[in-house]
Amino acid sequence: MDRALILGTTAAFLTTISFLPQVIKAHKTRQTKDLSLVMYIIFSVGLMLWTIYGFLLNSAPIIVANSITLMMCSYIVYLKVKYG
Repeated sequence: MDRALILGTTAAFLTTISFLPQVIKAHKTRQTKDLSLVMYIIFSVGLMLWTIYGFLLNSAPIIVANSITLMMCSYIVYLKVKYG
């Protein structure tokens, strides 16, 4: 496997799972008052653009990582709107 692909896949994996504790905590507690809705919306748009960029490059690590993170971020936005 190419070193760049290993590096990209590792980076994608780590940045994606780093988001998981926040999602789990918000899901369990339904507490989102300390989370910025604007930040999560801007971040979601950025993730969507990164995903499109990944498709343009045909880069699986970029596509998968940003798609998964976008789903988690969208769930946080949903919880923020519902319980915030």
